[in-house]
Amino acid sequence: MSSADDARALRHLEETVERDFSRAMSYGDYLDLDRLLSAQHPRSVPAQHDELLFIIQHQTSELWLKLMLHELRSARDLLAADDLAPALKRLARVKHIQVVLTGQWSVLATLTPSEYALIRPFLATSSGFQSWQYRAVEFLLGNKNAEMLQVFEHDEEARSMLAELLHQPSLYDEFLRYLSRAGYAVPQGLLERDWSQPYRADEELVDTFAKVYAAPHDHWGVYETCEELVDIEDNFQQWRFRHLQVVTRTIGHKRGTGGSSGVDFLRRALDLTFFPELYAVRTRV
Repeated sequence: MSSADDARALRHLEETVERDFSRAMSYGDYLDLDRLLSAQHPRSVPAQHDELLFIIQHQTSELWLKLMLHELRSARDLLAADDLAPALKRLARVKHIQVVLTGQWSVLATLTPSEYALIRPFLATSSGFQSWQYRAVEFLLGNKNAEMLQVFEHDEEARSMLAELLHQPSLYDEFLRYLSRAGYAVPQGLLERDWSQPYRADEELVDTFAKVYAAPHDHWGVYETCEELVDIEDNFQQWRFRHLQVVTRTIGHKRGTGGSSGVDFLRRALDLTFFPELYAVRTRV
């Protein structure tokens, strides 16, 4: 192709882009509001006033989880590229998303047991336990459990995405690899392992973090990242606890609609930790 042909092709592309962006676009068009606002389909018969609350609560949670996944993936990739500053920016945003998600529980908590009892039969076997995005967030933060894939055996796309995350390094794994490349002592067994397995705490790594916390100004970037990760875990635990509280006040100790043990399952989740050494090091400081 000649340079003249290249120039004409480039001009055609510029004219196309200019034409497309000169068209009027409304707020509703940009956000695809027609589709978004028509995505709520209450199923109760007769119609129950409170079902719309239940649907919107969970739909908006899924949207925030989508953004959280976007930010966590980016933070993990930036750490893998030794680009710490923008990774910290991503983590700061994740913390704000978590605050919004936790705050939303107060809205759902206005649903009384009597009101929820009128909705529950129409949920059938659907449950928040089946949220693949929530499970993806846990995988990215390091809570790996291959058995969770069985929950999504009838959703091939979700199962495939989770299986991919299961076999990839978590955010914490990439942080440890970043530390190793930066000259910090990280046990070799933590750097190359079976990423699909749950993370196990390592006492040698606590020693490394103890040195960071003993002289934070000498290790400020690493120190700040450690505290960002602790903030994220702290926020996650607050979200779990608020979930437990709302479920307890709404259904007591009934089993979950998806077959989980309900309150007992949620209470056990409070014992899980993503970044064990960052808590263990606090006894050294």
